[in-house]
Amino acid sequence: MTPEHPSRLAEALRRHDWLLSAWPWRALAYLVSTVPIAGVLSIGLLVIVGPLLAAVNALRLHGRPPSLALMLFLATSSLILLALAPIVSFPVAAVERWRLRLVDGRPLPSPSWPGLAARYRSAGTWREVAYLFWLGGVAPIAYWVFLVLVLLDLGMITSPWLAGDPTESVVILGRVESTGEAVPYAIVGVLLLPVFCYAGGLLAAVQAAVARWALAWPVDTAALREVARSRTRLVGAYEAERRRIERDLHDGAQPRLTSLTLQLGLARLDVPEDSPAARPLAVAHDQARGLMVMLRQLVHGIRPQSLTDLGLAGAVRELADAATVAVTVHADVDGELPEIVETTAYFVVSEALGNVARHAGATRADVRLTRVGGDLVVEVSDDGGGGADPSRGTGLTGLADRVAAVDGRLLLSSPPGGPTLVRVELPCRR
Repeated sequence: MTPEHPSRLAEALRRHDWLLSAWPWRALAYLVSTVPIAGVLSIGLLVIVGPLLAAVNALRLHGRPPSLALMLFLATSSLILLALAPIVSFPVAAVERWRLRLVDGRPLPSPSWPGLAARYRSAGTWREVAYLFWLGGVAPIAYWVFLVLVLLDLGMITSPWLAGDPTESVVILGRVESTGEAVPYAIVGVLLLPVFCYAGGLLAAVQAAVARWALAWPVDTAALREVARSRTRLVGAYEAERRRIERDLHDGAQPRLTSLTLQLGLARLDVPEDSPAARPLAVAHDQARGLMVMLRQLVHGIRPQSLTDLGLAGAVRELADAATVAVTVHADVDGELPEIVETTAYFVVSEALGNVARHAGATRADVRLTRVGGDLVVEVSDDGGGGADPSRGTGLTGLADRVAAVDGRLLLSSPPGGPTLVRVELPCRR
């Protein structure tokens, strides 16, 4: 099932109203904007690939090995290319992440420059380099094939006019001498237009998938592996502690508060309305009754009151309003969610925004709540300095424990220099 408002091209392609939506135009903009970037990169690759192909062809046809000068040129050029690739890939990857928003609305953090030495040591850098070669080598071939097919289809559509000149003939799949012979080709060409729209969208979706795989910095889950192993113990301890708190509140605090409320109510009946004590007594009675309602909610399930009153989206917006940095909330969580999932998602956002305020040095943050299949996905990103490490504190570790307790998973991307992205996936199956 596709969501009501798809956030990426791959989802939109599966919808029946694809051709009537804005997605074909977004896919076209993505494909067209790829051409100059891929063209420049392909020219750079031809500096090496061209002489290499010439040497291979000479060896195949004439049996002559390449000259020493050509071999030195190829070796030197290859080394220079590999040395410059991590530097060149940085601005190209930044542009590609920005362009990816045309066909994929999911956030993709853009790491800042970590330093020259760190750039060569990072695994994410070499994934960007691989994408650079893919964009300059594979993408142009696919684009040329698609362009040739589109031009052939346009030739079929315009063939009745081109073949109308008695002195000319048109070659499509065969030689067309007259307008009558060209009409069937034109009809087939018109019928193929929607097919090419879908094919162009599919080409853009494949490129976007490759870009997202290559440009998403690897998530550091090694520091959270030990936390995942404690999941069974945590679930049992959490449930036991929750039952103990509920029992203490139910058997201890709630009866005493009920008795206090009853005594205040009886006292209000005995005090005349014009007495100076009537007003404070009424306020105290109302507050006691309010505390009873709050305590009852705590007993039946420890859960923030704002979740009950406003729902998950409203409660998260309330957290955003109270944050010390500017927070933007994007919520698309139509439909009912399990209570434990709502509660977990709320505390994930609360803890993540707390970390942003305390440690990130950020000026803004974004919170995104979406339903993807049977999961609730919570993403909190900021423009801070990055470098978040679960091993240096209990905040992220405790957050991972809470998420694991409901069969969810937490993914963290926080390269040095930022930005930081915390992604939590919570299954909503009842």
